[in-house]
Amino acid sequence: MSAALLSGYRVLDLGGALGAACGRFLATLGAEVVKVEPPGGDPARIDAHGRSDPAWIARNLGKCSVVLDLDSPDLKALAAKADILIDALPASRRAALGLDHETLAKTNPGLIGVSITPFGSAGPYADWAGGELVCSALGGTLAVTGYPDRAPVKEAADACVFHANGSAAAGALFALVERASSGLGQHVDVSVQEVAASRNTNGVLAWQFDQKLLPRTGVQIAYGMAKIRCIWQLADGYAFHSLASGRAGAGPNAALCAWMIEAGFDCPMAEVDWPTYNRSTVPAETRAEWEAAMDAFFQTRTKAQVAARREINATVANEPGDVLADPHLLARQLFAKVGDVVAPKAFIRAGDLSVGTAPQIGEHTDAVLAEWLAAPVAPALAKPSHEPPLKGLKVLDFSWALVGSVTTKNLADYGATVIKVESSTRPCLSRIDVQVAASRPGQFDDKPWFIHMNTSKQGLRINMKHPRRREVIDPLIAWADVVVENFSPGAMASLGLDYATLKARRPDLIMLSGSIYGQTGPLARTPGVDGTGAALSGRLFMTGWPDRAPVTPSAAPYGDLLLPPYMAAALAAAVDHRRRTGEGCHIDASMYEICVQQMAGAMLEAQIDGPPQRTGNADRTVLLQGVYPTAGDDRWIAITAEDEAAVARLAGLMGAEPTAASIAAWTTTQDGYDLMARLQAASVAAGVVQTCADLVDRDPQLRARDFLTRLDNPVLGAFEHQSLPYKLSRTPAVMTTAPGLGQHNQTICRDLIGLSAETYAELAAAQLFE
Repeated sequence: MSAALLSGYRVLDLGGALGAACGRFLATLGAEVVKVEPPGGDPARIDAHGRSDPAWIARNLGKCSVVLDLDSPDLKALAAKADILIDALPASRRAALGLDHETLAKTNPGLIGVSITPFGSAGPYADWAGGELVCSALGGTLAVTGYPDRAPVKEAADACVFHANGSAAAGALFALVERASSGLGQHVDVSVQEVAASRNTNGVLAWQFDQKLLPRTGVQIAYGMAKIRCIWQLADGYAFHSLASGRAGAGPNAALCAWMIEAGFDCPMAEVDWPTYNRSTVPAETRAEWEAAMDAFFQTRTKAQVAARREINATVANEPGDVLADPHLLARQLFAKVGDVVAPKAFIRAGDLSVGTAPQIGEHTDAVLAEWLAAPVAPALAKPSHEPPLKGLKVLDFSWALVGSVTTKNLADYGATVIKVESSTRPCLSRIDVQVAASRPGQFDDKPWFIHMNTSKQGLRINMKHPRRREVIDPLIAWADVVVENFSPGAMASLGLDYATLKARRPDLIMLSGSIYGQTGPLARTPGVDGTGAALSGRLFMTGWPDRAPVTPSAAPYGDLLLPPYMAAALAAAVDHRRRTGEGCHIDASMYEICVQQMAGAMLEAQIDGPPQRTGNADRTVLLQGVYPTAGDDRWIAITAEDEAAVARLAGLMGAEPTAASIAAWTTTQDGYDLMARLQAASVAAGVVQTCADLVDRDPQLRARDFLTRLDNPVLGAFEHQSLPYKLSRTPAVMTTAPGLGQHNQTICRDLIGLSAETYAELAAAQLFE
């Protein structure tokens, strides 16, 4: 490419700790990102114990620093020259400072304002306090993380906040694409709580269809109808492994059986026909027998032995410092020396991988003011539109399972025309898994999981191994602006659809590839699943209690749902770059690498302070926090007192010194919702640990934000679908139900690419459309 995707764009970052990752991501795509700090510097530079915070460094690499008060006229002047402004201010505070989008747009109509706040800019909780733990609690992810005999436990580092920053970036860059035609900016509103809730698709569907709550399961993951162990004790650490369904899991599952037998261990699942295996339908007693045998086997294996067996679906649970020596990441040149430490460069590979240092306080103030204030104001085209921002974008979608499907859902719900290419000979995992009673094995159109992840798309059913496939696929390649795929690297090349081949035909084509490990490197073609990236990145090792095995969220996937908004954002940047330059590109997105970015602070901590360990619900950035019992069966409340002033306010409510024991004794007989309201009224961040039933039936903030949209599906009838958790003020998303398998075959083949009735009938008779 001639330049980085966002070269020439200016971003003003007022996001503090809550919105720092969004600006960092935009900087990796080439934008000039100016971090505004108060005199004395961003308080988040220092943790709750007075130490330099490695996470702050990780989230602010490559930015400039300008020292200005929020009410400074110079700040308003900079906003008048910015393309994107990121803030983390409560809506009332934003308006009082004159930093709300409506006010700033009067002098800069093209400005895109992005607000990342705990609960969003409107609704009954809009001005409530909250951080990672509280948003995780009210968003439902905390309820499904941890052991059933202990309090729920937070995920490592800033999981929900980092995910929200990806959603913010997607919204900002969708708005940037739309601005090219209207000349107008708009406001992008992101709620960390809603982003956390968006990961609870399995639980939301289980509650809607079966009135079933998915529990915390410790070392297991829950798939609605099944609980499958995925974390295993090794001789010298831990590993992640699960038996996956269908063809994707067949080879790795068989390889594990072969290894167990080779090592002399009993393998009760050795005779399973793995290509037809469905994890949702195995009887619980059978699975218990399998897992007992696997447990005995894994306890004799070392981390080095597991790492060497690439053909199985098992990965070592790395410590954060271990990641820096990973041969795969070193081969992909992910890391750069930044001052005295090594840090990851790219979130997603879409051009240059350079990375700058974290700025000193105010070191760029004079230079930025001189440069930005001298720049002309871009004229506004002033062609107001309320059409979805990606309307007119044409996407050919070869994706399957979660990562690709959720990425293209983001595109389709925001207006892109997305043609989903599928086959009954290799159905998507989400068309197979039976998660609710309304679904049946062998049926393809009755899985609410698939329907949720594939809204607003058109469905094309075609056998991609058929010798005449090119008669349909080649015209669609000519039609498309974008090709999306998330197969194992090499699969598209085997079909003659790799980027090098397509680029020769269409130099302006954008290809977006998502995978576990990325398109290159020694692990590129190694099998993996959602938990693989978590294990290798250090995220799994750092989640849980120090005296027990680490845990993973039982029913709220992370990498599978974290990568899509960042992929969608990178794609939007590429679409805008093509508009300006005529160039296409290939975007290489790795689930492992995005998890490494989420854990970047822990990696820096390992280099600065020594190896970090699991700490339960404690966090070095806050003075006191925890999850405490309230009245009711398995009901809890998360409380965060980030500094001494908040601890004093909590003590005033309790009438006692706050300690883990005294807080638990105080909360245990109280109604969680009443207590939450009293704590928030005293400006103490608190949130009930909500279940999916609470998210669907009770939460007034999610209801105010239209968290759920009721759509009518021809097979399952009307049910609630989760809306995307970022809201564009002028060009909102428009969602329709997902397609049945091959529902739009005739429309696509006859009307879009112009096949004659005779040719279409001939291809159908030749069983192309299988």
